Amino acid sequence: MNGNQIEGLIGMVATLGILVLPSVIGIVRDRRIDRQLGQAQKDRGRQGSAREKEAQKSSSRSTVPSTATWYADGRRSKKFVSS
Repeated sequence: MNGNQIEGLIGMVATLGILVLPSVIGIVRDRRIDRQLGQAQKDRGRQGSAREKEAQKSSSRSTVPSTATWYADGRRSKKFVSS
C-alpha cells in the first residue's frame, strides 16, 4: 500500500466513524432506557400488588379530597346576593 491508499483508508474509516458512531451510541442508550423502564414497570407491579393486599386488609382508610374538590366546594357554597 502506498501513501495515497493509506490516506484514503484513513479518510474512509474516519467518515464511517463519524456517521456510524452516533447511531451506535443512540442504540446503546435506547436499550439502556428500555431496560430501566422494564425494571421500573416490574417494580411498580410488585408495589401495586402489595398496596392492593394492604388496602384489602384496612377497611378504614381515610380519604383526603383533592385541591380541586376543595376549590369546587368553596365555589358552590357561596351565595350570590342580588341587590
